[in-house]
Amino acid sequence: MTEKPNYSLDITNEVCPMTFVKTKLLVERMASGETVEVRLKGAEPLGNVPRSLAELGHEIVSLIPEPGEGPTGIHHLVVCKK
Repeated sequence: MTEKPNYSLDITNEVCPMTFVKTKLLVERMASGETVEVRLKGAEPLGNVPRSLAELGHEIVSLIPEPGEGPTGIHHLVVCKK
């Protein structure tokens, strides 16, 4: 993705289920076709947030770790609302 996302959300200090709740609430307010970049970390959010958004029909554009972060470290998730 080369364009800057329409929204950004940092949920690195949140725990499940609030990670998904906060992300879902923002996506619900977005217009179809808009994107959000979500900063998240931890095994549960990394597994649950992208999966749950995809199950709701949204497109997972990318999920990329920040440089130097391990498999459950801080990642950037970009989602396009459908």
